[in-house]
Amino acid sequence: MISTIAELEELLSRPSEADREALANLEGDLLILGVGGKMGPTLALRARRAAPEGKRIIAAARFSEPGLRGQLEHHGIECVQADLLNPAQLAALPDAQNVLCMFGRKFGSTDDPTLTWAMNVYLPGLVCERFKSSRIVAFSSGNVYGYSHVARGGSVETDECFPVGEYAWTGLGRERIYDYHSRHSHIPTMLLRLNYAIDLRYGVLLDIGTKVFERKPVDLAMGAANVIWQGDANSVALRSFPYCTAPATVLNLTGPETLSVRRIAETIGQHLNIVPEFTGAEATDALLNNAQRCHRLFGYPSVTPDEMLEWTAQWIAQGGATLNKPTHFEARDGKF
Repeated sequence: MISTIAELEELLSRPSEADREALANLEGDLLILGVGGKMGPTLALRARRAAPEGKRIIAAARFSEPGLRGQLEHHGIECVQADLLNPAQLAALPDAQNVLCMFGRKFGSTDDPTLTWAMNVYLPGLVCERFKSSRIVAFSSGNVYGYSHVARGGSVETDECFPVGEYAWTGLGRERIYDYHSRHSHIPTMLLRLNYAIDLRYGVLLDIGTKVFERKPVDLAMGAANVIWQGDANSVALRSFPYCTAPATVLNLTGPETLSVRRIAETIGQHLNIVPEFTGAEATDALLNNAQRCHRLFGYPSVTPDEMLEWTAQWIAQGGATLNKPTHFEARDGKF
């Protein structure tokens, strides 16, 4: 049982032996851009814990969250406060041979679409211009695919993209910009199409479990989903630099299982002794990724769906803190 945020963050940032080996063999320092999001802080901590002494782990963000910069610096991470959309501040960032791009915008993207396009499409071009001599690993989104039949097992990297909604189009635009610069400036690049990372404070399982706990109907329209423990997703990102190529390589990043939304609700309900309520019916298609190639390269995730479901139910039952950022994974119109 994970009882506190400190225990959760220690687990999320605990490096594997594969992480240690990857950071030991990584030539040059690591710069993380947009470290202030949901995944960034524990990724930076995992990198610092995995890296040998002397390798610089540098984190750049606006650091609008109180205390985050001090927490990271306490653990030996060099922090640079910067608005990445400010050209002068972007230019002033330190050089690094390895750049991991975590910036992007999804939550609330329909409220200010211009900012979503700026963060997801315009900024990647600026970053590529600034770091032409680096290797770049960038988080993307499985939303670029559109929906696939549930029985198919999810979209694969060679599938054609059919984005649904403006956010998904900015996700595809982001990839096109990275790939353009990768091709024309010979920047080795890896694009990680992620669906969906979770920890206990946010994610698909928390969204569903909270509705069960609050006796609210669970919408079944998006009847299936993929999830991956945030620590496992961050581990893959840190180990991806040797696989960067020009033109850019695309890699799906998620768990190996196609999870039924109904079954998620029922399982969490069993842990909470609550019979879930449902509304709607499962569509035959859903937003799903097939990450077999990722698992061949990096191995299966270390945390199973059963563990994630049990931990999530326990976290909800004890009133654990949340980020109050619903994924809106159930939205079939692409509006987030």
